[in-house]
Amino acid sequence: MSVTIKVKSLTKSFGPIHAVRGVSFDVSHGEVLGFLGPNGAGKSTTMKMITGFLEPTSGTVEVNGCDVQDTPIAVKRAIGYLPEGAPAYGEMTVRSFLNFIADIRQLTGSHRQQRIAEVIDSINIKDVIDQSIETLSKGFKRRVGIAQALLHNPKVLILDEPTDGLDPNQKHEVRNLIKEMSQDKAIIISTHILEEVHAVCSRAIIIASGALLFDGTPAELIAKSDRHDIDHAFRLITAATEPVETEEIA
Repeated sequence: MSVTIKVKSLTKSFGPIHAVRGVSFDVSHGEVLGFLGPNGAGKSTTMKMITGFLEPTSGTVEVNGCDVQDTPIAVKRAIGYLPEGAPAYGEMTVRSFLNFIADIRQLTGSHRQQRIAEVIDSINIKDVIDQSIETLSKGFKRRVGIAQALLHNPKVLILDEPTDGLDPNQKHEVRNLIKEMSQDKAIIISTHILEEVHAVCSRAIIIASGALLFDGTPAELIAKSDRHDIDHAFRLITAATEPVETEEIA
């Protein structure tokens, strides 16, 4: 598998707060990387730096061979990004929002209409397509956020808590979709739901207090626990760390 994302010695400080501390890892084409850590670990901060929405204090990120700092537009074109909280324009309908994203992504003609129809179907949002986003449930807002990330059919997906707020059936649908898409994409998902590592991830990383503590397969993670339990393994790995000292950094 070819390496698609290269993160090297990535560091981010906010004054005296060291949110991310020298994190390095690669993600290959066809891989689903689960990005795990307690609240305040630095997960979202790292994802924002990978996508070019936050400038690192030091270190580098490359996506498809492009440096995020040197060629930010090229990187953003290559990435589908679901940020924390799935922000959207509440007064827009789902349909108008997806058309707005299609404009930004410069999708035109029949391909544009085809992609909009495909994501509406794959994310199962057709029942709310003409409803304003501000009236949607948390779960549907999350699904609209996933839809906009997929619209331009990117080869790289960065999904921050993609199943947050979804009911069990919706979680199952999204997990199956991620597994299907992983065949021709490099995917990073941040999650606090450890069962998701079993369900969709080929590899897992654990960070706490901004530092990388574990990088391996789900089986290797489970093997860290004498109970062969992923929750217990996670607690053992993160037990000796302290959270970053702000709620603004996740």
